[in-house]
Amino acid sequence: MPKLAVLYEAGQAVLSTFDLDEVLQRILAIARDFFRLPNVAILLLDKEAQQLCVRSQIGWDPGSDKIRLGYHDGITGASVLKQRPVYAPDVTKDPRYICSAQSTRSELAIPLMARDEVVGVLDCQSDRIDYFDDETIKLLTLFSTHASIALQNARLYSLERQRARQLEAINTIAQQSTAVMDLEELLARVCCVIQKAFEVSHVSLLLRDEGDLVMRAHHGALTPCVPLGERCPAGCEPWSSVIATSGTVIEKDLSVTPERARLFKESASRMSIPLISFGQTLGVLTLHSAQPNAFRDSELPSLESVADICANSIQNAHYVERVKQLAYLDGLTGIFNRRFFELRIMEEIERARRYGTGMAVIMADIDGFKRLNDEFGHLLGDEVLRQVSSLFHQQLRKIDVVCRFGGEEFAVLLTQTTAQPSVAIAEKLRRSVETFQFPGVPRTVTISAGVAAFPTHGMTRDELIRAADNGLYAAKQAGRNRVCLAAQSQTAASGR
Repeated sequence: MPKLAVLYEAGQAVLSTFDLDEVLQRILAIARDFFRLPNVAILLLDKEAQQLCVRSQIGWDPGSDKIRLGYHDGITGASVLKQRPVYAPDVTKDPRYICSAQSTRSELAIPLMARDEVVGVLDCQSDRIDYFDDETIKLLTLFSTHASIALQNARLYSLERQRARQLEAINTIAQQSTAVMDLEELLARVCCVIQKAFEVSHVSLLLRDEGDLVMRAHHGALTPCVPLGERCPAGCEPWSSVIATSGTVIEKDLSVTPERARLFKESASRMSIPLISFGQTLGVLTLHSAQPNAFRDSELPSLESVADICANSIQNAHYVERVKQLAYLDGLTGIFNRRFFELRIMEEIERARRYGTGMAVIMADIDGFKRLNDEFGHLLGDEVLRQVSSLFHQQLRKIDVVCRFGGEEFAVLLTQTTAQPSVAIAEKLRRSVETFQFPGVPRTVTISAGVAAFPTHGMTRDELIRAADNGLYAAKQAGRNRVCLAAQSQTAASGR
């Protein structure tokens, strides 16, 4: 009776907390102190992986706590299979024994049951042969009943807290979708909220663009292998499967996956969820873990709800972005207008100043455009403007910007470039117009262009445009159909 009373009090102590780690530590401490066990451990059952995983232990040899056992491996596995205690009085004579401590001579494995289901195993080991008598086994089995209930309560409590965090995250993302219409800001916030709410190592968002997936945002603790803005071929796995099936793909072990394909250096497992809005796959939401086998099918409903909200938010942001772009597009040519040019030139100058990457402005003008209008009519003149805009767009890089500055004049912003390469680009534009046969125009159409580069020809918006205009004027004065580089400005020459 005294032993039963002590055991009862021990069980009550175990049941007094809902914190899983604290429950495990109390179980181990009571088993060690009350039953004088040098080695004791709790292994929890992972149903999806069909493995027993060491969650907490006392006295095991270094490194042994990393082992993962199959359902039916070892003496612990035998206790799961039989759903009753399994005792090995002399482990040297038991072929099922798997060594976790060199000092062990006898082992007792007791399944931790909850509602007739095994949730784990209490593994007790002694350095003495045949240490566990019938009374001790009965007492430990009774103790394991309390431990099982405590474990189950702690896991349910932990699950409820996790679900509460996830519901809060879903609500937060839903609120962000209406409060934030800027796409880049929205993507960054979503990654941050998901990473914290679902307690994963990293979260990334890849959006589709011309057959590829582009890394648009990420947040977390891992080291990126792919920078923001980098393109990932959508035909590669797992992206092709995600897009083709519109279904989630869980990769349990990325150890043999090339580093770049993992996206993040330390990523050991990941879950990739399609972002679908109105039947269209916009991209992929990817959760990364530094641990292998970290994601479960049971997490899918919450995460897919998040992905659906994200997809609709992204679609809404796309619509807003499109409306903004329409305000910055020239109605005749379809390229950007002067309003957009004024916004972007300030951004490019600041970027060039901060990072020392350089930038340039090309001011181009269609030669004799008034005479062309007078000769062939304004409808044909408008078509020439559209064709020239299209030629410019075809010849320039995606990062460059071409705008209709006014009338027959065009302005081009070249990023991350210097004076001489900019002159070569302007010359390419000039040749493309000169050699193009404009429908309905029986003579050659040409352009003249002036080029100014930051900081050689100017340090401010006004200085650069004035310098490029002067280059354009020089080209006109020299006979048209040519490119002229602006003279170096006094400000740049003095180094101010």
